[in-house]
Amino acid sequence: MGAVRVRYWAGAQAAAEVESDELPVGTDATVASVLAQAVEHRPRLGAVLPACSVLLDGRSVPRETPVPAGVVLEVLPPFAGG
Repeated sequence: MGAVRVRYWAGAQAAAEVESDELPVGTDATVASVLAQAVEHRPRLGAVLPACSVLLDGRSVPRETPVPAGVVLEVLPPFAGG
């Protein structure tokens, strides 16, 4: 068993009320299971996660992607600007 770092940006950070979390993962972890843990730990995230993109070590990935220990997941809500 290891851990992953989950970094929150913009509205996800506001909902989480922290910049990041270290969450434990097993060998069968997926993006979806890590995000479910994040919501258990920080319930307000549940309102924003459905609209968020997730990056795994800087690459956009679907929720069923396996997550090995030692990586960084970044939670990015949609945003506009220029």
